[in-house]
Amino acid sequence: MFYEKCLKPGLFLLDPERAHNWATFGLKALSRMGPVVQILRRCNQVRQEKPIHLFGLEFPNAVGLAAGMDKNAEFPKAAAALGFGHVEVGAVTPLRQTGNPMPRLFRYPDSGALVNRMGFNNDGADAIAERLARWYPVGSRSAPLGINLGKGRSTELDHAASDYLTVFKVLADQADYFSINVSSPNTPGLRRLQDTDFLRPLLQELQKENKERANLMGSAKAPILVKLSPDISYRQLDQALEIILETECAGVIATNTSSSRSFSGTEKYESGGISGLPVRLRSTQFINYVSRSTEGKLPIIGVGGVDDPVSAGEKIDAGASLVQIYTGMVYKGPFLAKQIAKALRNRSSSWF
Repeated sequence: MFYEKCLKPGLFLLDPERAHNWATFGLKALSRMGPVVQILRRCNQVRQEKPIHLFGLEFPNAVGLAAGMDKNAEFPKAAAALGFGHVEVGAVTPLRQTGNPMPRLFRYPDSGALVNRMGFNNDGADAIAERLARWYPVGSRSAPLGINLGKGRSTELDHAASDYLTVFKVLADQADYFSINVSSPNTPGLRRLQDTDFLRPLLQELQKENKERANLMGSAKAPILVKLSPDISYRQLDQALEIILETECAGVIATNTSSSRSFSGTEKYESGGISGLPVRLRSTQFINYVSRSTEGKLPIIGVGGVDDPVSAGEKIDAGASLVQIYTGMVYKGPFLAKQIAKALRNRSSSWF
């Protein structure tokens, strides 16, 4: 209530990206306040009676922060203290990128939507690895950390696997799981990596490196999930799922933003990826299809239009094991994760 009455009006007077930067600054500052973070975590971290076990990890609750909010891993500790059961940072590319020209982030409050065409702006793998090692190291976390991997804007598709491998190697010591982003609409050509000819060798190379590293370290392989686009056809989806299962990936994140303008009221939106309420139904249908076609063998993190317990419950009922939020947090504030996690905890526990 405080956010919607006091903070949100001021933030919404600002350009969306400037507001995002101010929010990032505040959450980054909070992350450095150790005692305050501990108090907030005790107040906000909702824990299931039985923790959720997936990918060899333990999640205190089902609600995570989607990639894109914390691109540079500047506030995962603060996010966990606000009630998130996992935090995904990135997308991360091998080298620092400034992303696409501004303006590149747009609000549509009447339809509860955002459009972004950020273009993987981030500080690069080395800087982010150093930041995580210093401020949110493995062994000190109250919630798992996922790292979303992307390719550099100038890297040709034939060499994309090299970019993903580079980022994987640099960040392997810091990630609890990896999310392979082959579905952002804002890097030219990136979505072609979902095609069979690109996706199979990409995942094979990553899993080969993953296995070799695990053998060398005497540890389990890092969980690798694949983040898919809501705009691919069911035929493309079937082919992608076949490869994901074949390469023994840990799961799917469904879905990324949509470049379609077939959703009601989106015809005049700026170019870029739509997130929020317009994609809610599509992402839920996508989740349901993945769950049914794989007979529940492939864990799913559901993303798209989650902004309250009802929309989160829809994703769970459709077959998701976890959900993530981003746009909902922009419109409803930093404690939305706690609200949703508490409501999900009170639901029937039959899906845990």
